[in-house]
Amino acid sequence: MKVMEILRDKGSDVATVWPGAGLRTSIERMNKLGIGALVVLDDTGAIVGLLSERDVVAALAQSGAAALSGSVADAMTRKVFTCAPDDRANDLMAVMTRGRVRHIPVTDGGRLAGIISIGDLVKARLNELEFESSVLRDAYLRVR
Repeated sequence: MKVMEILRDKGSDVATVWPGAGLRTSIERMNKLGIGALVVLDDTGAIVGLLSERDVVAALAQSGAAALSGSVADAMTRKVFTCAPDDRANDLMAVMTRGRVRHIPVTDGGRLAGIISIGDLVKARLNELEFESSVLRDAYLRVR
């Protein structure tokens, strides 16, 4: 399965934020939207970071409540793994496991085109397994 197939099913909406946004406001936004990460874009729309739940926890562990008065740029991950719509889901699982990341922005022609989470990959894989199981079950019933 390719990334574009997952995006077709889940949609390509991505919650974004700019580096100068307040960390507290961004956390509240993530909570309101029920998401685990915001893609950080500069004024040109280029990806400059990712703010994830893990980044928030690290900022709080390092600076305590004072971190909440800082900006997204103070807490975000700057080295962001990205993928393309034609990339294979299995390859992304390996990247996420090795890199210990849970969200990978999708870029197409240098522009943000979506985001894939580990949950999206697990759901897609479970759907594939269910389909394969159904096909095998039907084939078995036909030869019996």
